Order: sequence, then structure tokens, then C-alpha cells
Amino acid sequence: MTLSVVVPMLNAAGGLSATLAPLQGVDEIVAVDGGSTDDGPELAKSLGAKVIAAPRGRGGQLQAGAAAATSDWLLFLHADTVLAHDWRVCAAAFIADPANRDKAAVFRFALDDDGLAARRLEAMVAWRVKWLGLPYGDQGLLIHRDLYDRLGGIKPLPLMEDVEFVRRIGAANIVRLPAVARTSATRWRRDGWLRRSARNLACLGLYFVGVPPRLLKKLYD
Repeated sequence: MTLSVVVPMLNAAGGLSATLAPLQGVDEIVAVDGGSTDDGPELAKSLGAKVIAAPRGRGGQLQAGAAAATSDWLLFLHADTVLAHDWRVCAAAFIADPANRDKAAVFRFALDDDGLAARRLEAMVAWRVKWLGLPYGDQGLLIHRDLYDRLGGIKPLPLMEDVEFVRRIGAANIVRLPAVARTSATRWRRDGWLRRSARNLACLGLYFVGVPPRLLKKLYD
């Protein structure tokens, strides 16, 4: 079995080396650039990634990356997320089970912040994933190409592309892997922990009651 890692990026040069370092040795890394003005694309190439361009927007970039990937399995990973050293063992065990060709896996959410607010948010995310079966894209997503195609793939939505896709996968088909996916806490430190979390929750609630993602993007931004 082969594995392609799809990484959407936009002006991500600052943390890209840390993100791509644990991925070295996989069959393929596809970095999908959404119009960066920094040296991220060149850096990604120097680190062994295949770099392609796509219109700005994470949903569309993920879709383009999946289309360009050539492996049996796909791992979608945000450019500001770093996988722990044991991710390969966890992923390999998941891939080795034939039953998991009809399931998808996510990693354990963590933040690169030592504060209590970060621990509280991590606990909330763990609860949401366990009881609601609703992981976000910053936990990574490992899925077989056949299941991805059968479900129609990730849609090029301006927001909520990860939620929309995991709902099609189904909560019962989401497997939680113990390896950590550590994400940058920059957005929460910049916007305020409570404010950022409340805005994310508001966007999720509005999405569930039918507000279009294009309108939610304005609130999110």
C-alpha cells in the first residue's frame, strides 16, 4: 500500500519545515499552494514535495491535491500541523486492517501552547470527536482512495469543507488514532481563546442550521 500526504498551503514557510519533517520517507507529499507570496513553494520543493497550484481556498486546494496524488491511501494534513513521531506506526496499523478501507482515521488534537486554555480546548475537542464523531481538518484525515472517490471527495467550499466531508464519512466510520497532531495556537493567541472558540462554535452551529459556507466565511474571517 502506498501513501500520499496532501498539504494545502498559503504563506506557510515559517512552519513548513516542521510540518514536512515527520513526513519524510512517505511515498508522496503533494503541497498545494493557494497563491503564496513567501518562499513556501520553493521550500516545499526542497523538502521533497511535489508542488502544484490551485485557487486559494482550503477545500479547493485539498480537492486538487487529492486529484494529483497517486497513492492508494490519502492523508490530508494542514500546513501548521505537526505529527508526532509515532504517527507512522499508528497509520500503518490502521492501513494494514482490510476493514479500514471503508473507514477513515484522525489523530489526537493538541496545541503548541503550554497554557491552561490550550488544555481546556484540547479536552473539548476530544469530547466532540468521541461523542459527536466530528473531527476538524487540523487532526489530519487518513482515508483510502476508493472510499474517498466513492464519497465524491472533498468539496471546494470556502469553509466547513472538513465538517461536510466527515459527515459524509459518518461518525461510526471515524477511527481515533492515539498519535498526536500538534497544531499552531497562533490564531487563538491572536484572537483570544474565548473569542476564537466562540466564533468557531457559532460558525458550526450556523452551518448545521443551513447557513451557506460563503456567508460563514465572512463571519469566520
